[in-house]
Amino acid sequence: MSHAPLNLTFRHSLAATTNSIKSASNEYANQVRFWHIALWTAQSPNNAQMNKPYSIKIFLPGGDPDGLRTIEKSNWSGAGIVIPRSLMAEAKSRRELTRTGVYVLVGPAEESGLPRIYIGEGDPIRPRLEQHASKKDFWTSCIAFTSKDENLNKAHVQYIESRLIALAAQAKRCVLDNGNAPALPSLSEADVADAEGFLSEMLLCFPVLGLGVFTAAAPVQKSAKLLFIVSKGVKAQGMETLEGFVVRVGSEAVKNEVSSCHAYLKELRSALIDNGVLKQASENYIFAQDYVFASPSTAAGVVQGRSANGRVDWKTKEGKTLKELQEADVKE
Repeated sequence: MSHAPLNLTFRHSLAATTNSIKSASNEYANQVRFWHIALWTAQSPNNAQMNKPYSIKIFLPGGDPDGLRTIEKSNWSGAGIVIPRSLMAEAKSRRELTRTGVYVLVGPAEESGLPRIYIGEGDPIRPRLEQHASKKDFWTSCIAFTSKDENLNKAHVQYIESRLIALAAQAKRCVLDNGNAPALPSLSEADVADAEGFLSEMLLCFPVLGLGVFTAAAPVQKSAKLLFIVSKGVKAQGMETLEGFVVRVGSEAVKNEVSSCHAYLKELRSALIDNGVLKQASENYIFAQDYVFASPSTAAGVVQGRSANGRVDWKTKEGKTLKELQEADVKE
């Protein structure tokens, strides 16, 4: 089936938590009906940036939601492209790959549930991607960012590459395939400001593209409803957020899983231990940082070392379950 190019603009506002594709004509309705896109505002690396409305334009050159996608953000000179590995040959002729830029190779979630990524830079990026296509097996897609006015130089992208690797390592929400963490290059104060500005815009685009590995859990809001698990000698607290379910720093997790624990939970707990999210403390593990899980059930399973229904296991101090809170919110 051939597809005509499709141009979609996504606008994100604090006043609206759901988004619709208003500009897509009926001709393309069947092409996009199964393409589910979750939009949220990414936090800045230091979680100090206030959320502001912004729009992101995604263009499908082949009219296929699973094909090439280009990305533009309002009031930014950057340009992004998402390339499925199967379309690398087709993408090689695109102008974006002739520019200096930064890219992220993304592989599917491993048994631990954490995606594998590799972060790199190129001047230009095309030769590097051709090299990875023949030498790296794990990745299935690539997200690359360049500058439309070509004002990024080699030092800029080396700086951004180093910062992204550091952010991913700090967030601990992926498996990093990078063998080392390159040092920041020596840049002038002005060049550092330019590179940081470009990086901050990239970090707003990544979550819209389904890659939320560069940000740790957002600071706890005073209005957040804290939920608790007190079971098997451990105490944990967490809350629902737009990113997922956050288990708070200092929460406890059991040391040993039950024999019937699902392999997925075992692998995830092992990964969290390896990357320092869970640290040994007397008879249990302790969360060394706030950590975002995809669901309350996964969070509850990691805490208790067994398969769990998080909507039932997470409760308020008064004993109300998350399920009861959610059902009450729907009725209001």
